[in-house]
Amino acid sequence: MHLFRLLSVKMLKLSKTVIAISTIIFVGASATLAYGLEPDTFTNWFNAFYWVLTTMATVGYGDYFAVTIPGKILTIFLYIFGIGLLSLVIGKIIDGISIFQRKRGEGALIFTGENHIIIMNWSKKAQTAVNEILLHQPKMSIVIIDESGKHPMETNPQVHYVKGDPAEDEVLKKAGVDKARSAIIFADTRIDEASLIDGKSLLIASSVERIAPKVHTIVEIVQEKHIQNFRHVDVNEFVLSHDAISRLAVRSALQEGNSEVFRQLLSRQYGDDIYEIPHNGQWQTYGDAFQALLVQGATLLADRGDLGINRKLNEPIPKDARLFMICDKETYKKLLP
Repeated sequence: MHLFRLLSVKMLKLSKTVIAISTIIFVGASATLAYGLEPDTFTNWFNAFYWVLTTMATVGYGDYFAVTIPGKILTIFLYIFGIGLLSLVIGKIIDGISIFQRKRGEGALIFTGENHIIIMNWSKKAQTAVNEILLHQPKMSIVIIDESGKHPMETNPQVHYVKGDPAEDEVLKKAGVDKARSAIIFADTRIDEASLIDGKSLLIASSVERIAPKVHTIVEIVQEKHIQNFRHVDVNEFVLSHDAISRLAVRSALQEGNSEVFRQLLSRQYGDDIYEIPHNGQWQTYGDAFQALLVQGATLLADRGDLGINRKLNEPIPKDARLFMICDKETYKKLLP
């Protein structure tokens, strides 16, 4: 019994590769031996292989069974050692899944995908952003980088978590920043001083731009006076933390109903949305694009940040134009080339 216990402990310490190879050899050798002992019973090697597996798994359908003494001795051998080996394999698989889930929850795994969105500094706003992304593109992969000790959305398989300081190169590389589609840096509201919040965001943005300059970066800024600093590190877009909310509140106070319009445009949950439309070579002027889209049920809104193109309908569309329109999702799909 003591010898058996020592053997069990040593087997448990074996690597997964050794156990997998040993299991394959054991099953293959047992099937070959079974067929060699009773060729009339099993008729071919595959049937013997099938019998070995059903015996080890304790299924025992009874369609094949040993009839000779040597065959029955092999059966007893499989009962004693085969079932134990299979149990060890199953235990290793369960243990591997458990370790994977634990590392995933702790943010210790490396993200190997691409064209994903990285969100840095977890907060309620970050959670809203994740929900909004998945509402628009349910299959989009999202990587959260934060210094908290637990995956904030562990039940969602589309959301990966990397624990660490998002300003560190190693952490950014674990999140696959060089293959990401875009990176959103939220203000770390756990810091009390506003200048320090923007300072941390600036440090993160600098690291992202240095490692992956082609990644589209969006940064939440707390103080407007720091905008020039973020422009200096080539941040693509920035959002003032309290600016949008304050302006929306004032617009709603002065013109009732404004908030409903902005709410619809800001969220994929509410009807029409803003989409970028590829430039059609047949459109010579803004007026051509406006009329063509209007017939399809869409409204031309802007060229980049220029919202006044409805006053430039006779002007030619520049080669570097980026046209945006308002429509529903179905209309947008129809307009895609």
